[in-house]
Amino acid sequence: MKPPSPEPAASAFSRLGAWFKISHLSAGFIAVLVGYTSSVAIIFQAASAAGAQEAQLASWMWALGVGMGISCIGLSLAWKAPVLTAWSTPGAALLATSLGDIGLSQAIGVFIVSSVLITLCGITGWFQKIMNWVPHHLTSAMLAGILLRFGMDLFTSLQAQPTLVFAMVATFILARRLLPRYSVPLALLAGIVVAGVQGQLPLGGLNWTPAHPVWMAPSFSVSALIGVALPLFIVTMTSQNVPGLAVLRANGYSDVPASPLISWTGLTGIILAPFGGFAYNLAAITAAICMSPDADPNSRERYKASVWAGIFYFLTGIFGATVVALFAAFPHALVAAIAGLALLGTLGSSVHDALAIPAHRESALITFLATASGMSLLGIGSAFWGLVIGMVCHLALQHRRHS
Repeated sequence: MKPPSPEPAASAFSRLGAWFKISHLSAGFIAVLVGYTSSVAIIFQAASAAGAQEAQLASWMWALGVGMGISCIGLSLAWKAPVLTAWSTPGAALLATSLGDIGLSQAIGVFIVSSVLITLCGITGWFQKIMNWVPHHLTSAMLAGILLRFGMDLFTSLQAQPTLVFAMVATFILARRLLPRYSVPLALLAGIVVAGVQGQLPLGGLNWTPAHPVWMAPSFSVSALIGVALPLFIVTMTSQNVPGLAVLRANGYSDVPASPLISWTGLTGIILAPFGGFAYNLAAITAAICMSPDADPNSRERYKASVWAGIFYFLTGIFGATVVALFAAFPHALVAAIAGLALLGTLGSSVHDALAIPAHRESALITFLATASGMSLLGIGSAFWGLVIGMVCHLALQHRRHS
């Protein structure tokens, strides 16, 4: 009897090893690091405004981490695309100023109703139909406008902590020449080493205690639904899901259907709302990190980076506030610098795609500038308004050319 051929085992080992590429792991970790450090304080404020106690706050973080983790992993594997989900940061800011008047029980009711509305948007398909009308050069311009601040923050952080950030930038440039695939993770490693040497990583007091879900019964009132649930739904759709889908389109994943993505984020919210999961949506900025060529030169393999992001999100949920404290220990300059470096490639390609066709440059520039301005009208952020204003300009100039 012949011994079994070694090829199948070697092939299986190779396939398994493909899931542990450093670029995938680092892109997923950086996405989660940027996502948490940029807005987790707002979540604490929202929970505090609702009257959540310590165990309930830990449950909020458990629900958000587990919900984002499962949805990232599931949606990315289902469509073989880097689909990243996130909590609604504008929604959290809205809740931080609104929940003090209604209390925790009605807040849970608000989360459920908002998630139901998001689910209906996905099921009916109207959101995808609207987004299909938006030209590619406008979505690229909007993405560039969103990412511009992160590119600029790279250099403002250099002013704040020159030694730390210079070491990261120098490592990035050197690795770009010698080991281009590992330039971002090596820059992150350099930042961690320098921060540790400078005593800027206070990790001694961390207590790795798992978080536990706490059921919080909902209640409903017309005033809370109109005054908080409806604005939460609108803000999440316009300020989060619109740019989130635009990022997918701008990076060439136009074959990924919008309706199922929106439906699943809404369903995730319905299930986890009683535990503190206030809103789930498509991510834009953190998704761009996983869609960058630095995550993988092959765009068909970048979904593995978002799967790793989902794994890290899941772990942050399991350990709740402890992981939040870990991420909070990273110096702000380190987080700003690694975000800027990780997004350089995506920012460059977005600017190129937005301005590639001379006839579209005016509408693309208007979209870019309006988005980058950070303006807010009617409680809705600049990404949405940049797209709206740019679309009006595009249609007007298109009519002029055809007249």
